[in-house]
Amino acid sequence: MLPSKPALHAACLAYVQTRLDAARAGMAAAQESSNSETKSSAGDKYETGRAMAQQERDRHAAQLHEAQQLLGALHKINPELASDTVRLGALASTSLGLFYVSVSAGRLATAEGQEFMAVSPAAPLAVALHGRRAGEEIVFNGKPVRVLAVS
Repeated sequence: MLPSKPALHAACLAYVQTRLDAARAGMAAAQESSNSETKSSAGDKYETGRAMAQQERDRHAAQLHEAQQLLGALHKINPELASDTVRLGALASTSLGLFYVSVSAGRLATAEGQEFMAVSPAAPLAVALHGRRAGEEIVFNGKPVRVLAVS
């Protein structure tokens, strides 16, 4: 039996929220580090410390932007909609495992502990499976992959 797509969607949202929180915390810590640098007689050391803190803040800002994009992509998916083909928002049970075509989040688990892979529609496997129905088979990386069910 397949897990519910809303449960998978909720697990993806929780993953993205964790990334958002971590990026925001990292930005705040880097800003605090930058603000706490004190001017010393060794001016170069002061400037180097501030520059490193700014680089760290910029790195966290990029991570925040990426997580916000993932969140936006998830909000465009209605997990209540059923699907009979593999496409964005579909849950595909295959001979390789469960794949929720949504965002690239990797291996996740629902609150009930059901493991699945959250993959982007641009992921090679999702592209290869796109439009396939239950019972169809493809060859991916030289191996047969059977679609067992789609919802």
